[in-house]
Amino acid sequence: MTQFLHMSRRGLMGAVGAGALGTPFLMTRAVAQTAQPQTSMEIDHAMPPETNRFKLGQFEILVVKDGARAAPNPGETFGTNQSAETVGALLEQNFLPTDQFVNSFSPVLVNTGSELVLFDTGFGEAGRGSGNGRLIEGMAAAGYTPEDVTVVVLTHMHGDHIGGLMEKGAPAFPKARYVFGQAEYDFWTDEKRVGTPAEGGHKGVLANVKPLAEKATFIGDAATVVSGITSVAAFGHSPGHLIFQVESDGKQLVLTADTANHFVLSLQRPEWEVKFDMDKAAAAASRKKVFDMIATDRLPFLGYHMPFPAVGYAEKQETGYRFVPKSYQFDI
Repeated sequence: MTQFLHMSRRGLMGAVGAGALGTPFLMTRAVAQTAQPQTSMEIDHAMPPETNRFKLGQFEILVVKDGARAAPNPGETFGTNQSAETVGALLEQNFLPTDQFVNSFSPVLVNTGSELVLFDTGFGEAGRGSGNGRLIEGMAAAGYTPEDVTVVVLTHMHGDHIGGLMEKGAPAFPKARYVFGQAEYDFWTDEKRVGTPAEGGHKGVLANVKPLAEKATFIGDAATVVSGITSVAAFGHSPGHLIFQVESDGKQLVLTADTANHFVLSLQRPEWEVKFDMDKAAAAASRKKVFDMIATDRLPFLGYHMPFPAVGYAEKQETGYRFVPKSYQFDI
């Protein structure tokens, strides 16, 4: 051992340069090339969309990453009623960069055995130029086609949730019926949105959602979507924002949609204001109510903007909740 530790650099290189029988060998050109910079052709391969499948009782859950987007200056989106230094300090405490954040988008399919229920549709065609809009591609990787979807549910009607409803001017899920929140639909289709900051959302809903209204059921709080799936009002992020409780064989999962938009900034500080929450006080109240229930009852939840696969638990802290990602809880 001592002899090895005191081996000279020349001796070590000599040992490495010898073959199995002690015969020196030359590094081939092919091996040498591995140290060369890769060309764009070698590294610019599109990866398949991330998917995650697990069981919840008799239900099968499939989460698809529609995409992700980096943005600068986290304090301009989260904790807008706080100083940039306060927001940055919390990010740093959680091993996150202070100058950027990443937002991901995770639609989910619930296969009940008799229904295939899709919650939210991602960006669709409008997002594909920026690497988003990969829901249908991810479904295909998991063995599903758009024709397999029997129910499409919208948690709310922001663009990153409704963009995939239409494909080339036609319904993307041609055999599905639809479930929309009544309050949400009424707000976004109202002509009073014209000339306000909500006008862009109004136009998006008219283009993507309203054409499907004849095939839709309009719901509010405590409505049954299919057996085992129930709506819960969690207004604030948008005027009719809904979350959903999924239950099979006594196993539960809460689809929290956009109740919390960041796994640190929104959960550890639920009272902090978020740029995209339309009624900031109501959104904060919904965050506290929903995640207090999730933490108290130790329920798993799936948040649309949580780190993929977007599923985890909320542990109570003094100021809020700590996100605990799932690991093998659903696999055994």
